[in-house]
Amino acid sequence: MANAGSGSLATILLLFLFQAALHKGAAQEPVVSQNLVTDNVSVVEGDTAIISCRVKNNDDSVIQLLNPNRQTIYFRDMRPLKDTRFQLVNFSDNELRVSLSNVSLSDEGRYVCQLYTDPPQEAYVDITVLIPPGNPIIEARDEVLSEGNETEMTCSAMSSKPAAVIRWMKGDKELPGKPRVELTYDKMYTVTSRLSFTVSKEDDGVPVSCIVDHPAVKDLRAQKYLEVQYKPEVKIVVEFPQGLTREGENLELTCQAKGKPQPQRVNWLKVDDDVPSHAVITGGDLYIENLNKSYNGTYRCVASNTVGESFDDYVLYVYDSRAGEGAPRAVDHAVIGGVVAVVVFAMLCLLIVLGRYFARHKGTYFTHEAKGADDAADADTAIINAEGGHTNSDEKKEYYI
Repeated sequence: MANAGSGSLATILLLFLFQAALHKGAAQEPVVSQNLVTDNVSVVEGDTAIISCRVKNNDDSVIQLLNPNRQTIYFRDMRPLKDTRFQLVNFSDNELRVSLSNVSLSDEGRYVCQLYTDPPQEAYVDITVLIPPGNPIIEARDEVLSEGNETEMTCSAMSSKPAAVIRWMKGDKELPGKPRVELTYDKMYTVTSRLSFTVSKEDDGVPVSCIVDHPAVKDLRAQKYLEVQYKPEVKIVVEFPQGLTREGENLELTCQAKGKPQPQRVNWLKVDDDVPSHAVITGGDLYIENLNKSYNGTYRCVASNTVGESFDDYVLYVYDSRAGEGAPRAVDHAVIGGVVAVVVFAMLCLLIVLGRYFARHKGTYFTHEAKGADDAADADTAIINAEGGHTNSDEKKEYYI
């Protein structure tokens, strides 16, 4: 115990002599040392900061750490300052490392690592205290919107250091806001961002998010879902018939209407005329029996809600009762015509082939009057010989083509 007490006393005495020497040589200003290495520190309020003073080439000189008021926090491995939040992490010939727990805004400033040489050498550690903003607050001017209207939202991130950055997202699309930064009396920052945009029916149920970016916190956001009302979307569906509308048949149409709020009324009418008297209208369904051409025209379904009204049209044209039946026979005639053309072409080809064949085998042709002409002295004798016959059967050949 005596040795420990004497060691502490010696250290305190050394510190006293060291500081006295510094004051005595105050005219000789400390120099910024290239031999001392430090790192600036950013720390979130309430967390722990680590301050490191490192010496590249130590010649057994004394290292000490001073606070922004130049009060000695550590002299070698001795802590003269009574603030127990400072604790020694490592001490050696080449490093003095100290931790500061539960950091507050008052701890911010420039700390000094000092090497006792002649002249004294110094290096500086800037501690920056980060204070995260509170949860963002998002407010909307309108709770319920109508399509085509413009709305405005604001988002606030209060009491942060440094000032936060606010971004806006509508669904997966980023929108630009207009920020305003205020510095409060306690040197904190409050940021308010204002967003204006026009809504459509596709925005109904889409989230609008206010995202706060700050080095002291991650994924800080608030969001609000849009509620957009819009006029009905109207569509007429033909339930029957599936093809042409012919005389004597029935017609059934269904009017599909969707809106927000849901349409309160769905009406059927005929443009520029009255709906046939025997037509049956049930809700969004229109049913007409025994069609005839006097029913031709444009039938309109109109749906409305508190936002507005919309309509869809169906043009009715009644065909003859046998309309469309001749189409299959037209197809049969075309097939038959094609077959006949193929047959005629084949016959022409056959005749051409036969003609060429007989032309190559053409023989000698002797008329009746030419019989015996070779042996007659004159024409009269030749005719007589021809009428009486000829003994040479080889000359009586005839060929017919």
